[in-house]
Amino acid sequence: MIFACVNYGTKYDVKYVQNLYNMVKRNTTIPHKFVCFTDHVKLPKLVEGDIEVRQFKHHDMDGWWNKMQLFNECEEETLYMDLDVVITGNIDCFFTHEPEAEFVGMNDFNPATEQFNSSIMRWKRTKGEHIWTEFDKDRAYYYKMFGDQVATSHIVRKETTTKSFPDTWTQSYKWFDRKGERYAKAKQTHSHNGESIVTVFHGHPNPHESTQDWVKNAWK
Repeated sequence: MIFACVNYGTKYDVKYVQNLYNMVKRNTTIPHKFVCFTDHVKLPKLVEGDIEVRQFKHHDMDGWWNKMQLFNECEEETLYMDLDVVITGNIDCFFTHEPEAEFVGMNDFNPATEQFNSSIMRWKRTKGEHIWTEFDKDRAYYYKMFGDQVATSHIVRKETTTKSFPDTWTQSYKWFDRKGERYAKAKQTHSHNGESIVTVFHGHPNPHESTQDWVKNAWK
């Protein structure tokens, strides 16, 4: 299997690739190939470990839309996570959950969207090819949507071979769970909820900006 990440543009420092690799290495027993897709030509010289660095084939896509290329580039079953996640427990379950599913996604933190959050997702090669083909044949249509996760959800959400990761496995750094109202900024504690395995940072702050000890102890 492949564990994939994307470091495209200047949003995240190389340290984010290194720390994600370190966290995955510490927290899984599943044999895998760690692959980072990037446009940084010097990245192989700046990271340590068994990290395979690849370039995307298409260079006419902006920002988050580059993540759609993942579905066409990974030749094996792939588990993907964003760079701005913090892993605090063993992630073997993300590799093995619903093994027959063609696509497994993380439910969005806002239940009202009824969409997947593309921060964490897993797919088989044939499903990846299907997602890419559907997207690529009408990019103008999908570009009208708000981001890659909306486009991906639109393609796979209602298919019978699509499943979800348990909500308890993930938490937002800002909001504990997917129930009830979103936390107001003044009520954001940034504490760990005690059960999630992966914490997703979206917007600010980013992991390197966190003052929480539990983040500092894991994100390294």
